[in-house]
Amino acid sequence: MPKLLPQVTKVWLSIPLRIYGGKTNLDISRFLTGLLLSAKAVLNPVAFGVAGMITDPQGQVLLVRQTYMTGWRLPGGGISRGETPEAALRRELQEEVGLSGGEARLFGLYSRRVWWLTHITALYLIEGAAVNFKRNLEVRAIAWVRPEAPPADAAPGTARRLAELAANAGPSPHW
Repeated sequence: MPKLLPQVTKVWLSIPLRIYGGKTNLDISRFLTGLLLSAKAVLNPVAFGVAGMITDPQGQVLLVRQTYMTGWRLPGGGISRGETPEAALRRELQEEVGLSGGEARLFGLYSRRVWWLTHITALYLIEGAAVNFKRNLEVRAIAWVRPEAPPADAAPGTARRLAELAANAGPSPHW
C-alpha cells in the first residue's frame, strides 16, 4: 500500500471534478488531498515539538528539571495546530523559564520513535535572551551548565545535544 500512495496522490490531484449548473465550478482535488493526508496521518502518525538551547554570555546552556520527568533536559514542548515552530518555542520557553528576547536560530531537526509514532524535534540555539525563572507546574529547577560538562543525570538526548554544541559539530539525525 505505501508504494501506491504517491501514484494515488498524483491521480487524485489530476482529477478536477467540475459541476456546471450555472455558476458552480467545484474542484474536489483539495478535498481528496485532505482526505489522503488525513489517512496518511492515521497510518503514519507524527508529532512535532521544539526545544531550546539557551546560552548565556559565558557559553553555558540552561537545563531544566521537569516535575514529570527525571534528569536534566533542554526546555521545550509541543507545537499547537497552525502554530509556527519559532512561535511555539517562544511560547513554551516563556511559560517554562520566563524567556524573553534573544535571537533564535535553528540548530537541527531530530527524529525519534515514541511508541507507535515518530516524534520530530526542531532544536533552536538562543542567544542574548533574558530568563526570569519561577518554579511552576512543569519546571521545578533550572541549572546553567557548560556544554562539555553536562550533569551526570542529564537525559541521554540532552547530553548528546550538548556534546554536539561543545564540539561545534553538526546535528545527528536522531534525538
